[in-house]
Amino acid sequence: MATNAEVLSFLIPNGGFVMTGDDFDSVEFIEATPITKAQFEAGFATYDAWKAEQDAKAANDKAALLAKLGITADEAKLLLS
Repeated sequence: MATNAEVLSFLIPNGGFVMTGDDFDSVEFIEATPITKAQFEAGFATYDAWKAEQDAKAANDKAALLAKLGITADEAKLLLS
């Protein structure tokens, strides 16, 4: 599950906000265009789906590279240690 900070950073990637607590009401939009609480709450589902997609892509890229090199993940760890 995403954190409040992850969702805000996902929705407002250029920053411009400060979060002084653990909920939406503690967000101060300093240089960012404010978002609504509904957008913030919907951002959790969007972030989780985006993050899962990014993780799957990274895993596929890693598997493709290992296959291209003809080594296993354990062998790659040995090389990097």
